[in-house]
Amino acid sequence: MTIDYTPAELTVTLASRLLKDGQIVFAGAGLPLLSAVHAQNLHAPTLAIMFEVGGVAPQIKVGALPRSANEARSVRRSVATPPTIDMLLYLQRGMVDVGFLGGAQVDQYGNLNSSLVGTFEKPIVRLPGSGGANDIASSANAVYIVMYHEKKRFVEKVDFLTSPGYLKGGRSFEESGLVGGGVQKVITNLGILDFEPQSRRMRLAALHPGVTVEEVRAKTGFELLVAKDLESTLPPTGEELKLLRALDPERKFLKAGEF
Repeated sequence: MTIDYTPAELTVTLASRLLKDGQIVFAGAGLPLLSAVHAQNLHAPTLAIMFEVGGVAPQIKVGALPRSANEARSVRRSVATPPTIDMLLYLQRGMVDVGFLGGAQVDQYGNLNSSLVGTFEKPIVRLPGSGGANDIASSANAVYIVMYHEKKRFVEKVDFLTSPGYLKGGRSFEESGLVGGGVQKVITNLGILDFEPQSRRMRLAALHPGVTVEEVRAKTGFELLVAKDLESTLPPTGEELKLLRALDPERKFLKAGEF
């Protein structure tokens, strides 16, 4: 039986599947938060979620997701609520397995912009800024990015470098002194992307059902590498969709993810 699902639901489901039981994940707001809570409630019950506001391993109530990582619902039943500076120190000490982020723009090396569109002197649009995103990108043992795939978002060069990916490619991330593991995956409504190990350029690793390589390239603002062993992703199951829709019954997060 064919199950209907939206691109946003597919994106969140695939992001959720990447998270493993027993991991510690530092989640940003929006789809990353939804993905982490989905994983915790379905296949990773001991997944410990962390938020910059100070929530350590909170139990987010189904149907009552916090709109941001900085509100009371994000610390529900937390085992501890340290100050933000301590939360970021956990990152620097290598205690966070996965950092989960979104953004307005990403370039071929995984650098993220969540600060502004345009120039710093004359911005067209001002965005929320970094929050803890720079710290997550710089220090988490692995970073996953969840975002909508279109040309104005996947750009040759970000308008403002809010959170580092692999900077200029190659070994520039390590040579800069950053201690994290760098961006490992980019999950979008078209597919899953990783990074070629030597150049650190973004590479298409898997396509969603019904999506072609040509479509992904047409919606990417830079020359996109394609893996030789290109895979196909599996659509959401009925169980995955049921939980996802229960988590976000008013579609506040999912609707935003559709753009």
